[in-house]
Amino acid sequence: MRFKHVCIESIAFIQPPEIFTTDALEERLSPLYERLKLPKGRLELMTGIQSRCFWPQDIKPSEASAQAGEKVLSQSKLKRNEIDLLIHSSVCRDCMEPATASFVHGLLNLSPHAQALDVSNACLGFANAMVLAAGLIESGQIRSALIVSGENGKPLLKNTIEKLLGGNHSRKTIKPFFANLTIGAGAAAAVLCRDDQQPGARLLGASVLADSQANRLCMGDTAQSGSGLEMATDAEALLKAGIQLAKNVWKDFSAELQWTDKDIAHYICHQVGKTHQTQLFDALKLDQKKDFVTYPFLGNVGSVSLPATLAHAADQGILIKGENLALLGIGSGLNCMMLGVQW
Repeated sequence: MRFKHVCIESIAFIQPPEIFTTDALEERLSPLYERLKLPKGRLELMTGIQSRCFWPQDIKPSEASAQAGEKVLSQSKLKRNEIDLLIHSSVCRDCMEPATASFVHGLLNLSPHAQALDVSNACLGFANAMVLAAGLIESGQIRSALIVSGENGKPLLKNTIEKLLGGNHSRKTIKPFFANLTIGAGAAAAVLCRDDQQPGARLLGASVLADSQANRLCMGDTAQSGSGLEMATDAEALLKAGIQLAKNVWKDFSAELQWTDKDIAHYICHQVGKTHQTQLFDALKLDQKKDFVTYPFLGNVGSVSLPATLAHAADQGILIKGENLALLGIGSGLNCMMLGVQW
């Protein structure tokens, strides 16, 4: 798919203030480590994640998303009453009904004419929302959209620690919970608009593929006890299937935009960890020196990871006007999307 008139007018990220290091996490798991004779430092060595961030207090996804929404609107040249569409795109949500977007809409005091809806697709939700909004902008149905996401992995991590410490686990039985230990929290937001409304980074196009045969490799839900969240992941199988899917999407993406690695200045990826990044870039034969990463200090923040990484890169001034960026996203299900942006 290609877009000719869509801009990412502004983008922002909210980083929670509480830092929880991987060293502190492993210290909490000391009884398990000692019983299974696991070496300290194993988690950081395998993932490259040194810390993740959390809110010190309970926070609803809508509240986190609204914080990011306020920040991006303060940066945007568009007024909040000019927003035609609000999409809430995180894994986390306030409740089953109504849409979490309806709470964000109220917190941001958006126009009653602005549609509000949720788009949920695991870690790929924000990227999906960008493409859906871009299609509406390109077609002329709307002129601007606000996309938000608020993730809070603290309940999942807390529940995982309790489960690991409370059960008679072996090295084999802890494997499905390993990915849970990489999860963090944060919120992100972006304003997309038509290019004749406000200038910005141009969203040029995207490619997407699904591998629904892999839909059970990572599954999360409310804990059976009714307290907290649970997630189980076959990390090895998910990595293998994800890399293969990414290779297929890259073939479509590079043909769609007529780009090779040489045409791309920076890669902005969903942040899983060191092993995933290394194997992805090796498989796609891409220059990993062009990869901008945030997983060492943010961990995996679900749907927030990709836009947060783009916002960090922009804030640090490493993105130069006119450069080509490739945004590479993947989410359990299994779905993969790649977006081309001219900064």
